[in-house]
Amino acid sequence: MNPSFFIRNIPLYGDLILAPMAGFSDVPFRLICREFGMPISYTEVISMDGILWNNKKTFRLLDFRPVERPVVFQILGNDEDKLTEACRIIEQLGPDIIDINMGCSVSDIAGKGAGAGLLKDPQKIGRIFSKLTKTLKVPVTAKIRLGWDNKSRNYLDVARILEENGAALIAVHGRTRSQFFFGKADWDPIAEVKQAVKIPVIGNGDVKCIADIERMKTLTRCDGVMIGRGSIGNPWLFQYRDRDQVSHHEKFQLIQKHLALMVEYYGEETGVVHFRKHAVKYIAGLHNATDLRLKLVKCTFEQEMIDLFASYAELIQKHEAA
Repeated sequence: MNPSFFIRNIPLYGDLILAPMAGFSDVPFRLICREFGMPISYTEVISMDGILWNNKKTFRLLDFRPVERPVVFQILGNDEDKLTEACRIIEQLGPDIIDINMGCSVSDIAGKGAGAGLLKDPQKIGRIFSKLTKTLKVPVTAKIRLGWDNKSRNYLDVARILEENGAALIAVHGRTRSQFFFGKADWDPIAEVKQAVKIPVIGNGDVKCIADIERMKTLTRCDGVMIGRGSIGNPWLFQYRDRDQVSHHEKFQLIQKHLALMVEYYGEETGVVHFRKHAVKYIAGLHNATDLRLKLVKCTFEQEMIDLFASYAELIQKHEAA
């Protein structure tokens, strides 16, 4: 099997990638997506300050399993020297790649000049990447938005600066910071970035089904497609399958497997609570899902949730047999 593309000298055997999403892109969900064909794991985003302050919760987010390689640590920060020092520290934990988040739109982050806030200062981005690529041994990549707002859509300038200063890949989300996640993602700029640089480009934004994947590839010629919210409750996308191509039996099997992974990783109490947000997405669109959702969000024990899904599976079978 030939690689789909390379990140510097690292081959990727596949082109559908789970986006780094806070609260979702953890070890259990990544393991499922990897089993379904995802070729690379991005951790949830971590803060520069959390690393420098030796925060245990921050370092916990950098957990990964050997089977996940190549693995990407994603970090955000707004200070050139501190960000470089934080990246130097986390490089020692063995990532294959370090990614700089320049897409986070949260006000407390972007408003302080980190995440998408960096897009206001392309020259600073250049200095950061110049320093990082000279300091680190692993490839350094970037995830960006189109700009701060519609009046400052500077994605082409940012992309060129990133490439000139050693970035090994650029992931482009087709919205500005001011859009947050509202409105429709604009994929045309992704195509422009792909034409403007020689390094790999990943497209991101509003990919919810196989048809979206194919349209993005055709329109942008991107090297890979990054899927965020559209994959929650629907990791079959990484198998190039839509939800309606997956049987109810498969869905319930995966729900139980994902729940077991969450409990194993977090412990029962925390694992069940964290799984609720996945569970309600898995059942979206199914018969009588609203009633089940109300019961799921109250579950506190693994067996309680397993029994609830077992009863619901029987209900589904009777409904379809009627």
